[in-house]
Amino acid sequence: MSTTPLPGIGVQYDLTTREQRHLSVIAHRDGARTVNVYRTDDPDACAQSLRLTEPETASLIDALAPSQHSPNLLSTTDLGLVAERIELSSVSHWNGRVLGETRMRTDTGASIVAVLRRAQAIPSPAPDFRLAGGDILIVIGTREGVEAAAAILGRE
Repeated sequence: MSTTPLPGIGVQYDLTTREQRHLSVIAHRDGARTVNVYRTDDPDACAQSLRLTEPETASLIDALAPSQHSPNLLSTTDLGLVAERIELSSVSHWNGRVLGETRMRTDTGASIVAVLRRAQAIPSPAPDFRLAGGDILIVIGTREGVEAAAAILGRE
């Protein structure tokens, strides 16, 4: 497996199978995935390309790796929820302010369940947690709620 960053798009993962078949998956920044299968006679020529939505990708992962499934783990897509990483800009209105001021859960129904800051993860940040530019906020909620959260957090 090899990995290639695709600036502005996402990341491409390439795999050559034991039967010398070339496959690639492009993980798009919006959560979608594109699965490409290349021709056997020309491994650089794409024979089939299939774009999957985020829920379709989650279903495919469950089908490919059922051993990872535990009845104690919740699949957010099965529940109609999504989880996303949202980076707080250094010029954000919220830079230096406390999390409670965003009124995130009240106004969007989405929750900030963790903050990634440098090499540290802060789970379940309290309302008095002070946000900083460069923080990556893990937000969970409905698609609409998470999109509303992204709009609030993107405010400059």
